[in-house]
Amino acid sequence: MIGGGLTGMLTARALSREADVIVIDRDVLPDQPQPRKGLPQAAHTHLLWSGGADAIEALLPGTAKELETAGAHRIPLTTGMVAYSPAGWYRRWDESHYAITCSRDLLDWVIRNQVLKDDDSSITVMQSTAVLGLTGNAAAVTGVTIRRTDGEEDTLMADLVIDASGKGSNTPRWLGDLGAPEPETRDVDSGLVYASRIYQAPPGLPDTWPIINVQPDPRADQPGQTGVILPIENGRWLVTLSGTRGGQPTDDPDDFQRFALGLRHPIVGELIAKAQPISPTVQVTRMTANRRRSYEKTAMPDRFIVLGDALAAYNPTYGHGMSVAAQSALTLEETIQRHGWNPGLTRRIQKAVARHVNTAWTFATGTDVFYPGATADGPTRSERLAARFVDRLSYTATGSGRVARALTDVMTLQAGPEALLTPRTLVAAARGPLKPPLSGPPLTPEERAAVNY
Repeated sequence: MIGGGLTGMLTARALSREADVIVIDRDVLPDQPQPRKGLPQAAHTHLLWSGGADAIEALLPGTAKELETAGAHRIPLTTGMVAYSPAGWYRRWDESHYAITCSRDLLDWVIRNQVLKDDDSSITVMQSTAVLGLTGNAAAVTGVTIRRTDGEEDTLMADLVIDASGKGSNTPRWLGDLGAPEPETRDVDSGLVYASRIYQAPPGLPDTWPIINVQPDPRADQPGQTGVILPIENGRWLVTLSGTRGGQPTDDPDDFQRFALGLRHPIVGELIAKAQPISPTVQVTRMTANRRRSYEKTAMPDRFIVLGDALAAYNPTYGHGMSVAAQSALTLEETIQRHGWNPGLTRRIQKAVARHVNTAWTFATGTDVFYPGATADGPTRSERLAARFVDRLSYTATGSGRVARALTDVMTLQAGPEALLTPRTLVAAARGPLKPPLSGPPLTPEERAAVNY
């Protein structure tokens, strides 16, 4: 297993029921909820949708309870979300799904402990170790070459190698070294910049404070700017702002609130004015391009699989990366149990996980592709048609519980895009919203009183 992050750990657990697993990571993995060098994006908001959380619970029973004990929040959806879409404010319908919110450092720490807690575990972790390349040929991978911290190089033989090394994956080059073809790759880069800061939430908030989300309008003639307030552990808010080319946030703490107040609605800026900033600096990330490598369409060597961000990396706006990783690990386990370790298994797994990637990719690029310079040729005809359909669904969802539920089914990755094509949903979308648009953010009286809003 190349990579000891969330994807690597969950996949290691899935494999450990069938084989001994070695996880190789170039970092020292922290033994507390702390940042690590290989995960700079951890400073920004991360959502674990119920589709991903349920997959983790299937792989690691009891993880939801451990996260709750450590301080994570379970936010009911859409009851616990105040969201301003391009079509207007969404209503807060009765709970149908949920999201887990906490810092990424806490989430990774809890999952890592869950995976490695068994003394007799069949998982070995090699830290501070770099993978230099693959061994084998274009027909099959036989192992990896590594370099330890003392500079010593070695070869590890394996029956299966999985690349879960993240966005910096070297697999395309390694495949070339073996004489195998590189994958078809699509990039959609809106030039998005993320800026995040942690605040101490105002005192006296209700036990379940909602996620606050102001979304961009990609069809407006201006940069797309967003703001999110995410409740995390220890009574804090993790606030992330973002903007595309020409409207990007900076790392200047004095500019943070001004940017938030200038969003399509000022609620994020108005609320953080009532909170106390904890982090003295603003964490900024500029590498946010969507990139998908279609390994499922490539003549890949046998005994080799690519998962997680090494397979597809998304604009984090929709928070799908972790949930796709969890569902992919569970799919890997189920595919092995169903088909056994027979020839063609790895290709079967690579195709199976592509289903999860497809849904997340559609959401992530459905907005970004419309910003100037995001792609060389602009959105394709199919992307334009899909965007019009999603726009209609989003508009209808502002006043239709049925359509809002269908969108939430797909957003939380508990259903595929086909769920939006049922006759009942199509008829509801054609009819449009059944309730009039909301004139302002749907905060409850208790929430308004707590922040004097």
